[in-house]
Amino acid sequence: MSEAAPAVTYRVPKQHHPLLAFIVYQPMGTFGLVVILAMVFAAAFAPWVAPHDPLAVDYANLMAPPSWEHWLGTDNFGRDVLSRIIYGAQTALAVGFLSSFWGSTVGAVIGVVSAYFGGKTDMIIQRFMDVLLSFPIIVLALAVVAILGQNIVFGIDLNLIFAIGLPMVPKVARVVRSSALAIRELPYIDAARAAGFSHTRIIFRHIVPNVVAPFLIMLTAFVGQAILLEASLSFLGLGVTEPTPAWGLMLSGSAADFYQEAPWMIIFPGVAISLAVFAFNLFGDSLRDWLDPKIKL
Repeated sequence: MSEAAPAVTYRVPKQHHPLLAFIVYQPMGTFGLVVILAMVFAAAFAPWVAPHDPLAVDYANLMAPPSWEHWLGTDNFGRDVLSRIIYGAQTALAVGFLSSFWGSTVGAVIGVVSAYFGGKTDMIIQRFMDVLLSFPIIVLALAVVAILGQNIVFGIDLNLIFAIGLPMVPKVARVVRSSALAIRELPYIDAARAAGFSHTRIIFRHIVPNVVAPFLIMLTAFVGQAILLEASLSFLGLGVTEPTPAWGLMLSGSAADFYQEAPWMIIFPGVAISLAVFAFNLFGDSLRDWLDPKIKL
């Protein structure tokens, strides 16, 4: 009598770590994340990373070209361009994250409240959102900054952050509202109402956690837009003021006058802005694909 054939076993591959899986399946998003982390590192350790004091004036090296002493050259005051770009990352990330956070958070709350109550409340809120959406982003931000002026606290202009975050509110509110409308009709929401739960508890315990994914996507994507908008306002003289290092400020004023004699004064800050916006957009798009339940890789 022949022996029984051995049972065939199959090795089930282990699940990838979420971060490793993101790196494997979202290479462009990983590139954006690496650039973002490099910016955060440079901003956090700027005093140790920057080769020179960004405010130090060196009249012996006015508009000096890139060299071993000044890798990206100097500006018309002899200040090191590389050091000012590194310190400018602090301004860009602080304004970008704070304005995007408050704009996205307020927009998410408005979107959820509008979807939950519906009826006249929804109509009134959405018409107000339509009014905000009718203004171009830069025009709305310019108007707010011109009206409010400066309000600097701990080196950060709170009015500038408010002006940059305000145009994001209606966009986030629209996206979150569309997600909350579908959640509002689910049976467990009706059960929560029947159980006598308050509106606040239903909104923040049952609806808000289910709209976190679109909220995070919008939050990440709008950081790049906030950095670009801050650079635009600083370029126009309504954002960060001298001598604070800021990328948009480095492109304005004398830099525009000496772009032929010292093109590095414009090229390198422009590259920093473009790379930062590109990185946040890539990471935001990849995060959207990664969190979308309809896309399974």
